[in-house]
Amino acid sequence: MHVAWLGKKSPFCGNVTYSREVTTALQELGHTVSFFHFAQDDPVPDHWPEDPGAADAVQEISIPYFLKAQIYTIPTLQSRKILSQALEELRPDVVHASLTLSPLDFALPEICGDLNIPLVATFHPAFDREQRNLSSTTQYLSYQLYAPCLAKYDRVIVFSKLQRRLLIRLGVAPSRVVVIPNGVDIEKYSPGDSKFKAEMGAERIFLYQGRIAPEKNVESLLKAWKHARMEPNAKLVIVGNHGALANSLMPFYGPEHGIEWLGFIADEQRRIEILRGSDVFVLPSLVEGLSLSLLEAMACGVACVATDVGADGEVLENEAGVVLLRNQPVATQLKTLLPLLRDHTQWTTTLGQNARRRVEERYTLSSNISKVESLYEELLTQRKQNQRMGHYFSTLRDRFSSSILRSGQ
Repeated sequence: MHVAWLGKKSPFCGNVTYSREVTTALQELGHTVSFFHFAQDDPVPDHWPEDPGAADAVQEISIPYFLKAQIYTIPTLQSRKILSQALEELRPDVVHASLTLSPLDFALPEICGDLNIPLVATFHPAFDREQRNLSSTTQYLSYQLYAPCLAKYDRVIVFSKLQRRLLIRLGVAPSRVVVIPNGVDIEKYSPGDSKFKAEMGAERIFLYQGRIAPEKNVESLLKAWKHARMEPNAKLVIVGNHGALANSLMPFYGPEHGIEWLGFIADEQRRIEILRGSDVFVLPSLVEGLSLSLLEAMACGVACVATDVGADGEVLENEAGVVLLRNQPVATQLKTLLPLLRDHTQWTTTLGQNARRRVEERYTLSSNISKVESLYEELLTQRKQNQRMGHYFSTLRDRFSSSILRSGQ
């Protein structure tokens, strides 16, 4: 099967990881992948280490842009024409768009409709089911904006039942919205030995790994850590890009409080080593979809704490982790919880074991890919049936026209 994938390779975010993991898995299963992404004649942007053994198997098509930011992209006026011509030349079996929040997302249904190519979307925007703050309200608006467009896609993949209900309420047909949770490679992300704790010189390691952005609510974690006085035998490690927000926080939350800022780490094996050497992973987000960072930590057997937003609370329910309540301040809850997690090692060990088991049961990459493959096959079968029906009715029409002509003679 030939899949034309439209996704992101930079700047680093969950969409980048999702695109990398899914397309790599599809290749390993023998499918051909053509990867469309926004780039200025740069086929391999930063933060996506390529597998040399697989590099030749991927045909990359660069789409020019005016502006590419963490959340959205503004393409050039020629981008649509370049995309259309490339798809017409390649004639893939299916187009799968890991939506990049760009105007091209809205043009794809018409482009693929003209070419008679099935179109699938993965819709990533996070959300807070209670819409309780400015960030979550902004996210909800993205659902309202996209719903009429998503209604024209053949299928829309979301990560949770909550997201599915929201899109259906906004007018997308239930038959078009499919829940396929994020998946993690449980062979690669697994418990194992690590020297990271010795490197940090700490008895207990707490970890945040992800973007340093307002919706991730990292400051609440930092405040709680500082007020709980977790040092000297515990350290909080922050792995993520050192942008403007991180630079504004670092002077107030530093090594003197047991907080280490490691910046962005592109080396995946190093990130796995950090996870394996950590005792507790904390995700204090205000909004989420389904965090891949959370699933990776769970797969490595780390005790996990996350807010009950998006699907993260659903992932950790029934003792697979600790879920922070939505109706109480995150910093207040963490201030009480962090010392308990520091002191009760058997509790965190059990939580880590439960987390690993939950991922094995529900969130493996292999399961995710199997469902994606089945979705492609369903769409291809449907297209063949439609083509046969179209040919059948066309034949009937021609015969009817000929019969009328003969009777007129």
